[in-house]
Amino acid sequence: MYIVVYIIVALIVILGFLALIAPKKYDVSRSIIIEKPISEVFNYLKLIKKQNDWSPWKKKDPHMKQEFIGTDGEVGFISKWEGNKDVGVGEQEILRIVENEVIESQLRFFKPWKSQSNAYLKVEDLGNNRTKVIWEFSGKNPIPFNIFMLFFNFEKAVGKDFEEGLASLKIQLEH
Repeated sequence: MYIVVYIIVALIVILGFLALIAPKKYDVSRSIIIEKPISEVFNYLKLIKKQNDWSPWKKKDPHMKQEFIGTDGEVGFISKWEGNKDVGVGEQEILRIVENEVIESQLRFFKPWKSQSNAYLKVEDLGNNRTKVIWEFSGKNPIPFNIFMLFFNFEKAVGKDFEEGLASLKIQLEH
């Protein structure tokens, strides 16, 4: 009987220690240069529906159900989706737009797990009709779910999707 108690206590101590050392935040960012003027790139990016043309997740489930609420390209616009296990269920809401600078949105995931993240699409004018696009994703890992991040390279996994999406964006805008 005491052995079972000691094992349970040991597991609780180990999980508590892991929760303390595991990352409590995440931040993933990738960028690409588009050979188009900043205004053209920005006006395309602020339309969330256009993400269907370049999003890596749309490719993972081309048949996902989508619903749109509000006016695309304006603060308050919400894009909802329900897809396969690769894309899950969630929604994206535009929170802030600063013309030719940034589109800020909040991502709310409901399945396969509940979480909330901030997403940013930033643009920088490089001159000569060249625009740098920065795609960033950040959020918090609440305890005890942050333990999962010790065993999963979130930066690498999401970063790969961002690189794929930005490459598709470049093709969309330059051709």
